[in-house]
Amino acid sequence: RPPCARTQIDRGVRRRSSRGPALGGEEEASEVMNSEFRAAIAHYKQLGPALTHSQRVCRLYRRSLKTAYSWCVFRETFVKEADEIRAKFDEHAGVDPQSKKAEILLKKGEELLAEYTHPDPYVNAYMPGGTLYMRNPPVPLTAVYDGHIPDDVEDKPVNPDFSRVRDGEKGTVGRVLVNFATKEML
Repeated sequence: RPPCARTQIDRGVRRRSSRGPALGGEEEASEVMNSEFRAAIAHYKQLGPALTHSQRVCRLYRRSLKTAYSWCVFRETFVKEADEIRAKFDEHAGVDPQSKKAEILLKKGEELLAEYTHPDPYVNAYMPGGTLYMRNPPVPLTAVYDGHIPDDVEDKPVNPDFSRVRDGEKGTVGRVLVNFATKEML
């Protein structure tokens, strides 16, 4: 465990495990959700694209750095942790992506990341769950132009962080559901 996370992880795990039985576990929580709520989530939830091995490794590395950043309070500690994480990834850089060893390493990395997950991760202020999220949302163009948007004005969809939606990215199909508990777009 990272030195900055040892006591905090222990506290977080205890906190999560003490919360679970009080709520009755996942079985009781799923009973509370009625069929209409599950249907609404299924309507908005979008499937992600199928990822290659290198994309999965890159995303694991990025999430590992974000998790380390959530646990480390001081920048110097984070830099040391980031170097250690990078060394672990570089150690296995020569493994053939098609091999069983690569799949096992990736699975172990994802399990380790799940173990270190912070109960309240750091979120940029303008992202869902941040302090500035939707504080000053842009005015809809239909309100600006009284319902008649001119042809020369672009009306492109934007993500919840106000960045432009790229083709194939979540948000191009329709509305995006934001899970504020995990602070991510579904």
